[in-house]
Amino acid sequence: MNKHLTALFACLLLLLSACASPLPPAPVTPAVSNLTPLTFMAGYKPQANLPFVGAYIAKEKGYFAENGLDVTIEHSPGRGEHVQLLVAGTIQVTTMDAATVLQRRAEPGLPVVSIALIGQKGQQAFAALKDSGLTSPKDWEGKTVGYKGTPPPDLYALLAAAGADVNKVNLVNVGFDPRALSEKQVDVYPLFKSNEPYLLGKWGYELTLWDAADYGVPTLGLAYVTSETYLSQNREALIQFLRAVLKGIAYAQSNPNEAVEIVMKYAGPETDPAHMQYMLETELRDAQSEQGFGWQSLEQWQALADMLIEYNALPAGVNVQAAFDKTIWEQATTNP
Repeated sequence: MNKHLTALFACLLLLLSACASPLPPAPVTPAVSNLTPLTFMAGYKPQANLPFVGAYIAKEKGYFAENGLDVTIEHSPGRGEHVQLLVAGTIQVTTMDAATVLQRRAEPGLPVVSIALIGQKGQQAFAALKDSGLTSPKDWEGKTVGYKGTPPPDLYALLAAAGADVNKVNLVNVGFDPRALSEKQVDVYPLFKSNEPYLLGKWGYELTLWDAADYGVPTLGLAYVTSETYLSQNREALIQFLRAVLKGIAYAQSNPNEAVEIVMKYAGPETDPAHMQYMLETELRDAQSEQGFGWQSLEQWQALADMLIEYNALPAGVNVQAAFDKTIWEQATTNP
């Protein structure tokens, strides 16, 4: 009897297993990414500033991933939020003008550090309408010269280098609208070289430009910047980041049309591609150095600091050496 019961049990089990629904497959556990997360915040809206372009291309071409990074690209609304977010640790890399780096370091609690100097010349120049007849800053005596917000130190340095008497120049605040020049509210207008000359040219105006750097005034442009805290704890991530964006900048130099197409993905269809092309070409010219994109030295930073101190735009005593770290660039470029 026991043998018969055992056999009956076996048959029932076989029938039940045949009728039962197959078990669902075991859930697949997604692979854990080994990429290091990092947030880069461009210091302004999406456009073809060269440090922005380097990041856009590094993202689109996979250069960040090649270097072990998962980079999120964000943009500052343009009111300086990126500086506070950087110091707070919310973002890890941003862009800042070199003079602003020094000025921020003079403020308590803002220990920002440049890891690569992309703009080897300053972003600003001064313009007059070509038909004004002005040929030298010396000719600005007796004329009205505009400035944005406060008179920049390179304006005073340029006047001094050209032998002009600043006391004979009428300085006025004109804000950020280049129509102040086209409508002849001022004789000389301070403009961003990669941006406003394009707009004035599009409106049909020919310009005479003066760049303070051409008169021996030490000026520097945009830099990739991190915080002292992130630099001390994440050097390898910064090396990888810089290696990727420098590769992106080199790609933009070799492929400017494609670079503009990539910029347009971020800037949107309302942006003028020809404007972005002008911006990219201008910033590529100002980024050239014998050592390669991103080079920076103590001599450059000290000369800039001395000029800012001379014209009361920086207090004495700022530790210039601590404002930049060239070893990140050296490792990013020597071990590609």
